[in-house]
Amino acid sequence: MIKSKAWEWEIVKGKVEDYWKKPCIESYYLINRWLSNAKTKFLDLGCGLGRHSIQFAKAGFNTYALDLSEKSIQFTKDWAKKEKLNIDVKLGDMLKLPYEDEEMDCILCRNVIYHSDTEGIKKIVDEIYRVLKKDGECYLTLISKERNEFKKEWPVVDENTKIKIEDGPENGVPHFYADLNIIFELFLKFKIIFLEHIEKDISNNNRNPSNWHYHILIKKETYNIK
Repeated sequence: MIKSKAWEWEIVKGKVEDYWKKPCIESYYLINRWLSNAKTKFLDLGCGLGRHSIQFAKAGFNTYALDLSEKSIQFTKDWAKKEKLNIDVKLGDMLKLPYEDEEMDCILCRNVIYHSDTEGIKKIVDEIYRVLKKDGECYLTLISKERNEFKKEWPVVDENTKIKIEDGPENGVPHFYADLNIIFELFLKFKIIFLEHIEKDISNNNRNPSNWHYHILIKKETYNIK
């Protein structure tokens, strides 16, 4: 299993940093869904600069935040202090989550867990399963093998994983690429509530061909285990 590598948030400045401070569009749906189902113990897994930690804490969730980057953890702590929000922020690796079994009601890990190899992804999914309560839910994204960069001649880790080699905060970070067969294998112990294959970041002024991601909402159902 490849060693985890944090994003280099130190080089994210200006407009790029502003982008990573704004919540994703799906978060508004998730807040409504989870509050209406009394799922209020929330983990922002791979919190980055804290955009969703702050958003969910403001909405009334008991919020926990985890990231591998010391820069992002400090940024999130400072932002929470400025907003007078009580958020449990920890430095840690998603391969071994520092939480008790069945502790969390809901988890958001958007653009996060695919920063590993195939063996690592399986371990992360097991950890998500472990810390979720029964009927707990997790919203996550995976990069699709339909994405053009999967064809790039980057260093290969395994049949699903390459090391990204280009300028930017993800340089040297492993990237796992998925297809439907892998997804159904990974989440065999969960109920898949919905699964969408989305080409993102498309507009008249920004066309990044084949920028495909899977967006997945899963629920822990313990009675599925044999």
